[in-house]
Amino acid sequence: MINKDTEIYCSFAKTAGNTGCQMMNTAFYYYGLNKIYKSFSVKSIEEAVNAVKTLDIKGFAITMPYKIDVLNYVDDMSDGVKEIGAANTVLNFNNGFLHAYNTDAYAATTLLDEYDNRKKLYIIGNGGYSKAVKWGAFRFETEIITRSNWNEIYDIRDSVVYNCTPVDITNMVHNSNDFINCLVESKTGKKLARLQASKQFEMYTRKEFPL
Repeated sequence: MINKDTEIYCSFAKTAGNTGCQMMNTAFYYYGLNKIYKSFSVKSIEEAVNAVKTLDIKGFAITMPYKIDVLNYVDDMSDGVKEIGAANTVLNFNNGFLHAYNTDAYAATTLLDEYDNRKKLYIIGNGGYSKAVKWGAFRFETEIITRSNWNEIYDIRDSVVYNCTPVDITNMVHNSNDFINCLVESKTGKKLARLQASKQFEMYTRKEFPL
């Protein structure tokens, strides 16, 4: 039962999705926690952060394209966020003191452990998510593909290709490559979403993610 003591958690994106809501609310229900999770489409991350402080929202996730800009509106950040230059998770301590973290880096590092680091890693995109992946890919030789050399994707062979953009490039990637697609509807995207959500849930609740 939602009541006056229910803690609110949320996510901010240009276009909101349902994945976080489904995972987090199911996990809250599993433990019987008086918490809810809601995703929001926002046009201004600054205004969204102000709303967090006004409504005392306890924590929130950030997705594309706000993972870099959000750092302008937090009070502190983890060492990892300082090195990466982007965040995807913020906790609200003491009624408005905002601390930024990056669970994307945890998910990327965990998934990349399943791949052969003798292969070269091509990271597609140079936004906030790409920065987290590059930070987590310390075992790999890496190269960034951006809009300026986008067509080079067609020429990649026998490597690991990690799509960090909202564009589905599946048909551009040769089948000799290992392909990691961050899009949540893909197999690897679902796995990444679960990994990073598990770390967020632990931060929100200090409990093990049940899913």
